[in-house]
Amino acid sequence: MNKKLYANLIDRTTWQVPSFNSPLWLGRQHAFCVVIPVINEGTRIGSLLNRMAALQIAGMADIIIVDGGSTDGSLALDRLQAQGVRGLLVKTGPGKLSAQLRCAYAFALDQGYQGIISIDGNDKDDPAAIPRFIEALQQGLDFVQASRFVSGGTAENTPLSRDFAIRFIHAPMLSLFSGFKWTDTTQGFRAYSRKMLLDPQIAPFRDVFQTYELLAYLSYRAPKLGYRCTELPTSRRYPKGEVPTKISSFKGNLSVLQVLFKACFGAYNPA
Repeated sequence: MNKKLYANLIDRTTWQVPSFNSPLWLGRQHAFCVVIPVINEGTRIGSLLNRMAALQIAGMADIIIVDGGSTDGSLALDRLQAQGVRGLLVKTGPGKLSAQLRCAYAFALDQGYQGIISIDGNDKDDPAAIPRFIEALQQGLDFVQASRFVSGGTAENTPLSRDFAIRFIHAPMLSLFSGFKWTDTTQGFRAYSRKMLLDPQIAPFRDVFQTYELLAYLSYRAPKLGYRCTELPTSRRYPKGEVPTKISSFKGNLSVLQVLFKACFGAYNPA
């Protein structure tokens, strides 16, 4: 089914999507895509794409990068195409991570993808798990979350403060309020079904999602609405002596906790 026909099946009248352009788009080849949000990831995004190329991920899902405004020259189009990337979207409107994801998810749904896998562009996650995410979506799961904390997962060099916050604050709160037992709720390595993202009771395409709200909200909202959720064991490795993250140590973590409480108490639910 072509893009126009898929777009006609979607009621976009209420969608709020930041403006973006697409300097690279080679068209849809597969039923699923891998969305990679980046901003000034330097050599890390190149390393991740090389790992994905070695795993032949482009042979099973289309790779789409959504850039928040990089200025480091890490996204040269010829290099991206050589590494199997089919699309580059550049957000030009306001907002941070959640705004980037809204751009990419709206674009992917318009193209007719049946499911979307997201993985951070900072090369902390092992892309070898991507085929298992695709398999879970094919089996009818709606929300697949990567977890370094379930049996078979690996957490390496995780900052102690972050490990504590995830294990004893973030994941327990979302588990309590969503009704689903989550163990690893702050990372962006996850997958969503088309059906879930298009549900007006979820309504992810709203301007209230600007920074990290969308991740916490979906972890809360999807189980509450009865969508099939699961966690898959994955490896998440921080490089020694470096914490590649866009979350600042105090102000950023405080903001994440504020978002968590608002999500759990329904502040982001559609009217």
